[in-house]
Amino acid sequence: MERITSPQNPKIKNLKKLEKASERREQNLILIEGLREMVLAKRAGYEIASLFVCEEIFSDSKEYPFKELKGVNQQFSISKAVYDSLAYRETTEGIIAAAKPKNRSLENLSLKSNSLILVIEAVEKPGNLGAMLRTCDAAGVDAVIICDAKTDVYNPNVVRSSIGTVFTNQIAVCETKEAIEFLKNNNITTYAAELSATKIHYKQNFKSNTAIVVGTEATGLSTDWLNAADEKIKIPMLGEIDSLNVSVSAGILLFEAVRQRNSEI
Repeated sequence: MERITSPQNPKIKNLKKLEKASERREQNLILIEGLREMVLAKRAGYEIASLFVCEEIFSDSKEYPFKELKGVNQQFSISKAVYDSLAYRETTEGIIAAAKPKNRSLENLSLKSNSLILVIEAVEKPGNLGAMLRTCDAAGVDAVIICDAKTDVYNPNVVRSSIGTVFTNQIAVCETKEAIEFLKNNNITTYAAELSATKIHYKQNFKSNTAIVVGTEATGLSTDWLNAADEKIKIPMLGEIDSLNVSVSAGILLFEAVRQRNSEI
């Protein structure tokens, strides 16, 4: 295994470039940091192009599940100085990879007869997107549609904050108008979260084909969504503030749908 000890090594400098969305698109590569994230990507069918291991931090005596990555052709041993120049995390594991991204088009979504979908419009903060992807994985959501995104779904901070669920979720990235047309064509009822809505979320029926639509904390959903949605719903607010963090709101709405789908009530 080739040993790399300088952050100025061309392979390391190229890996560092992948922090930028433009470079990820140009090279058709993404960065993955962390063992769990990497294994989830591998299990989801992502191709690991190159693997960089800092043996001073990471020991492959962690037999599970590092063994799943043994077949990666390009593997490099890197020094701690090199790893520190690459790592995003404060608590490091000593393992980073470059991988091939997947096509995130609506046409690639595979839906069942009573799908539960989260639609996220104009998300800006990688942390919020990552948190919502974690919630979607936990809730067993069938698909996530990200419209008019202000952050790249493969942003390293999304990968990190999602703890790898960016790979476990079925995700499509598109424009708002495309998502609206797709959902209507597939007979999926859309519920738009809106502060001024009169209908309470837990009084709706989320048992059949359902898409829950959330927007930004600052401006909410676009007029396109508010006009197109089948229903506009809200979470009752009992205190002084009038809104929640978007990832919290999404979690409340999704798990109400999960409760209904697993209840006789």
